[in-house]
Amino acid sequence: MSDDATQRNGIPPDTLSERIGVLTRREVEARILAPIIDALGEQFGREQVLAIVKKTIVEVAQQQGRELASKVGGNGSKEFMESLKFWTADDALTIDVQDHDSHTLNFDVTRCRYAELYRALGIPELGAIFSCNRDYALMGGFNTGATLERKQTIMEGSSHCDFRFRFPGKNDDTDE
Repeated sequence: MSDDATQRNGIPPDTLSERIGVLTRREVEARILAPIIDALGEQFGREQVLAIVKKTIVEVAQQQGRELASKVGGNGSKEFMESLKFWTADDALTIDVQDHDSHTLNFDVTRCRYAELYRALGIPELGAIFSCNRDYALMGGFNTGATLERKQTIMEGSSHCDFRFRFPGKNDDTDE
């Protein structure tokens, strides 16, 4: 979804996560999407439906990343660190920051209530699609020159999620 598409469709910027919190938002989305995915999967094949859902969520996350950078007033490490308040609201994530400077933001998530939510709803296999699937795309929208490396997630059964972000410097070829 491009900025132009958002403008053409007349959809205003997304502020829902700020108003209700991301954890509550993901629960509402999951409670609506899971039965729709099941119904469409029966009609058209689950794998095909999941591929479309994944692609769409990635496109939405890229747009949300662009909107987030605008909302927090920049697209660097400092601004992204500030934006984590949206995902940690309501104790949704417990984060242990390993390293943070202008080029690096490394943290581990040691508790993920998003993963707990999807398990409680009986849809743990959809959790990665609905939540973890967004992370790389969100960063791509937030700052096209930034990178994310993550080797494990709680959603997939690991003890923690390891987020390793690298933000380019002013002399690098970036959006910064």
